[in-house]
Amino acid sequence: MIQVQNLHKAFKTKTGLVQAVRGVSFDARDGEITGLLGPNGAGKTTTLRMLYTLMSPDEGSVSVDGIDVAKDATAVRRRLGVLPDARGVYKRLTARENIAYFGELHGLDAATIAQRTARMSEALGMEDFLDRRTEGFSQGQRTKTAIARALVHDPKNVILDEPTNGLDVMTTRGLRNFLLQLRAEGRCVIFSSHIMQEVAALCDRIVVIAGGEVKATGTPDELRARAGHDNLEDAFVKLIGSEEGLHA
Repeated sequence: MIQVQNLHKAFKTKTGLVQAVRGVSFDARDGEITGLLGPNGAGKTTTLRMLYTLMSPDEGSVSVDGIDVAKDATAVRRRLGVLPDARGVYKRLTARENIAYFGELHGLDAATIAQRTARMSEALGMEDFLDRRTEGFSQGQRTKTAIARALVHDPKNVILDEPTNGLDVMTTRGLRNFLLQLRAEGRCVIFSSHIMQEVAALCDRIVVIAGGEVKATGTPDELRARAGHDNLEDAFVKLIGSEEGLHA
């Protein structure tokens, strides 16, 4: 379980201080998919970076399975599998070697790495390119490789920043099924998106973010009821107060 309390984050720019995140709070539960939904520039990526210890909040706290990120970031990282907004993979290595390298960083033995690589390759449909160098990979192949290496240590909590960005329809469908499998295994899954269909198809709970603030949280049915709309897209537009940045 991931618990987020009153996160704030500001950045200095040439024109002054920009408040990217303003008091974001929510809980992401085990065995559920929690979606961060909001237009581009809403503060979703900045929030996630604070969750997976890449950034420190100016104010507020994050705990993962009861461990405070500020007090023991190393222990938190062991419990997280992260697909960041940057999808970089080592181009001179094969997909299998990329996964194995991350497994070794987590202290896994060769047999465990091989077993988990085989399992994720099957789940993500990587058999055709597993032993190819990643240089020249498609966006979907890079994303699958990055997800597999992020999960090789079998983390209980998974954070994905816009995982379907740039993927074709079939790859997106396969990734959706993989996320549902993670949920069925009892993991805590958080992913961000600005795509309405993505969130509606996958999420048990939704955190609506705009302007660095949480505008609403709840199940899809709860958000529709709160906004007074049967259609989730219409509910989202009403909750954020603007149609700007909405991708339906």
